[in-house]
Amino acid sequence: MAQDITKTLVLGGTGKTGSRIVQQLIDRDVAVRIGSRFADIPFDWLDQSTWVPVLQDVKAVYIAYQPDLAVPGAVDAIRDFTQLAVKNGVQQLVMLSGRGEPEAQDCERVVRQSGVDWTILRASWFCQNFSEGYLLEPILAGYVALPVADIGEPFIDIDDLADVAVTALTQPGHSGKVYELTGLRLLTFAEAIGEIARAAGRSIQYEQVPIETYTATLTEYGVPEEAIALMTYLFTEVMDGRNSTLTNGVEEALGRKPTDFSDFVQKSIALGIWAETPGGEEAGATRSPEIEPRQ
Repeated sequence: MAQDITKTLVLGGTGKTGSRIVQQLIDRDVAVRIGSRFADIPFDWLDQSTWVPVLQDVKAVYIAYQPDLAVPGAVDAIRDFTQLAVKNGVQQLVMLSGRGEPEAQDCERVVRQSGVDWTILRASWFCQNFSEGYLLEPILAGYVALPVADIGEPFIDIDDLADVAVTALTQPGHSGKVYELTGLRLLTFAEAIGEIARAAGRSIQYEQVPIETYTATLTEYGVPEEAIALMTYLFTEVMDGRNSTLTNGVEEALGRKPTDFSDFVQKSIALGIWAETPGGEEAGATRSPEIEPRQ
């Protein structure tokens, strides 16, 4: 039976990475507390009065900052939370970070200088953005327009990321490590969409559009300005080729190769993610746009 005194707090515990980490920890009989605005003990990055309650009886924390470590104010929030966590007895921090973002590295330094055990997970763009996130609705509609040049990205399967996070949280030997997590190969967004289309038997058109056209479309959909600013930064600054390299972070942490993008596609097809329903409507077609490329 897991003991409450060793609770693990998973911030963003209902998000793409957090929900998977929570389930794995539960399966391992680790006492888990979900950090979410809608949890029994609510947590909100924008409301520091919610921080102390979720930290009670917590030994380890998985930190996933919403919406991204590159946004203004992220460093201060990470610093304030980290200091409070250590003050309240937290002994271990595992933080989700991004590749190629100087702002994210500033946040990493805060965690690394916390005085407790730490592990940094620098993730490339998620495979699941095509199946669970902001690209799902355009894929189902058969038309994906992005302001991205022919830059290769080593998309990481979130299941791999969750495996690494849980390993770092529950097994020795990962303290003081920075794991850069990538997939097995580089794919442009156009190539990734093409692979999905062929495997799913769908017609999906991909078009590279100017950033002005893309942001205007997001505005039309009612996406908040701060989310549009983040996507503009990621597509125009970070997607400049700086991350077009493969790493062995998954293998270093887990002793196995990362999941190939083709395997992710086949898993998604098996789940019916991109399938049409018997009535002709497409699964997930009514979902609202989500702008969480690395959460």
